[in-house]
Amino acid sequence: MRITRLQAVTVTAAPVRTGEPESAVTITPAVINLTPATSPWDLLRQAAGVEVHLQGQGPGFASDASIRGFSSDHSTDLALWIDGVPINEPVNGHAEGYNDWSLIFPAAVQDIDVIKGPTSALFGNFALSGIVNVHTLERVNDTQAIVDAGTAGHVDATLLTGFDHASSGGGVFGVRWQHEDGWRPNSRYDIGQGHFRVVHDLSPSIRIDGGVELYGTKWQSPGFLSEDEFANRQYDIVSNPTDGGQKYHAQERLSLRVLTGSMLWRSTVYSTQGNWNFFLTIPPAGGRFEGSGSQTQEVDHRTGVGATSALTWPLARGDVTVGAEGRWDQSHFQNWSTTDRVRDSAATLVDARQSSGALFVQSSFDLTSRLRFNLGGRYDLIGTRSTPDQDTSSSGSHGVFSPKLGALVRLTRDVGLYGNVSRGFRSTDGVISDPTLPFITEWAYESGLKVHHNQVHGSVAFFRMDVSNEQTFDPFTGASSNGGASRRQGVEIELHTPVAPALTLSADWTFNDARYSRLIVPSDEDPAEADTLSGLRVYNTAQYIGVAALDFALPSASWRVRVSSNVTGPYSPFDEPGVVLPAYALLHLSGFLRVGSSQLQLGLRNLLNKAYPELVAGHVVSPGQPRSVYGTIRYSF
Repeated sequence: MRITRLQAVTVTAAPVRTGEPESAVTITPAVINLTPATSPWDLLRQAAGVEVHLQGQGPGFASDASIRGFSSDHSTDLALWIDGVPINEPVNGHAEGYNDWSLIFPAAVQDIDVIKGPTSALFGNFALSGIVNVHTLERVNDTQAIVDAGTAGHVDATLLTGFDHASSGGGVFGVRWQHEDGWRPNSRYDIGQGHFRVVHDLSPSIRIDGGVELYGTKWQSPGFLSEDEFANRQYDIVSNPTDGGQKYHAQERLSLRVLTGSMLWRSTVYSTQGNWNFFLTIPPAGGRFEGSGSQTQEVDHRTGVGATSALTWPLARGDVTVGAEGRWDQSHFQNWSTTDRVRDSAATLVDARQSSGALFVQSSFDLTSRLRFNLGGRYDLIGTRSTPDQDTSSSGSHGVFSPKLGALVRLTRDVGLYGNVSRGFRSTDGVISDPTLPFITEWAYESGLKVHHNQVHGSVAFFRMDVSNEQTFDPFTGASSNGGASRRQGVEIELHTPVAPALTLSADWTFNDARYSRLIVPSDEDPAEADTLSGLRVYNTAQYIGVAALDFALPSASWRVRVSSNVTGPYSPFDEPGVVLPAYALLHLSGFLRVGSSQLQLGLRNLLNKAYPELVAGHVVSPGQPRSVYGTIRYSF
């Protein structure tokens, strides 16, 4: 398959440049193809050192991805964009900013940038800890059939094709189906996906780019285990055989690029549609949300539209981008108490609408040959209207200014010293019912050293993030209000270097001290009482996480072998104050062989069959998958 890269069409699709004063990791197609992962979350965990806790309840039930100790449920502290379109779901009753990574079409991914921290003015709501920015292929000139099979009835089939009309445009079209019997009972699922993208030049200076991403899935859920059941490896226990669900999600996009003289104008309009319906039982083991022991049904119907537009023009030593974006989302959310999928009573029935708009500016310029500055900022205004069933509507709006400043000093041609300070924000959980809740905000500070010499790439980054306006509980009034605070601080180390002619080492590690500065929450035993979390480690985060990999490949060889490991340090489970679980490490092995027009791959995940928890919350556990084997055949014709 021949890939041709064009200039960026969408406002945020440009890849990360290594000479910028920020911390970022790019996952290349070679790494994607060699990582034995069956979900985007596991891919980021194994390839980019992102802390991930898989929910294990089906592909439509989003998992938790965390950067620098930010791990609000379902990856809501992390912004996901695909080809210039934001994926996080506002006014979601399950989790504000619900982040559905199942919309990523694996075979069509060109690369993935992971930007750490809220350093870019191009991204606003939910980019509290960072951004995952996915770029898909613009064109291909052949057809690929990809079949992947493995442990636990895993079958994944993809057909990817397209065209390449040189300077006039190109396209990529793909369909995918995946089936899993599941390694636990009652964990079967099916997912079907479609991906369509066409790029066409109307003239040498005008280009249009259209795309569609969609998927549908239906799954069964084994539910969670108690901590004792997990310790005894009683993985065959099912909380409720009627648990499971279905979800449909689609987005459509049209982008326009106009080049006038030295100025570039780029605009994107998009629409989204989503529909989910799932049933989940959490054992009565202390979780204060669904943890009553009864089954919960959640229904979410949503639609949305949005647009971004930006104008970029060059300076003598840099460039400036000025732009605006707007978004409108509507959600109808229902939460029911059920028994074997029969509704008993309604917990939440609410319709909500949210409108948001932003103005942003981003500039980069070289003050001297050794000193580079990034200056930017954005102002966001978000308004929400909530209408509970048969009740009076309420509304609220909030604005926030987010400045961005970064500088990089080139000590030598290959070594740079950098620092940045930026502000980030996200909408608060529960805004679907109470639009008056203020934003959660943070100030982020980072400094580090970058080295890029021939094939050696490395960086060391020191960071601190101070968070304000987290919801804290007043045991005297029984109400929650803003005023809570937390902080994250630590160091990140990234390295990619040859260690022999056929051997390359790569590593990405984060060592993090994430603690609540001031936070009080209702007690599980008595909701009228309180637990003081001040000084304790932030829930759902690890003291350190990291990946390390060795790639074996001769320069002219048709084969490649990768040995990798991901490590999760001592971990603070959700809703268990003061508890810290032990560290664990997983070992993976994968290989690649090209034979004519075919590519053969074999991957072993969790090679040593380590028993580990994917997620612990309120004394219930989602167990990690034991040793599993995957084989892939790719044929081009």
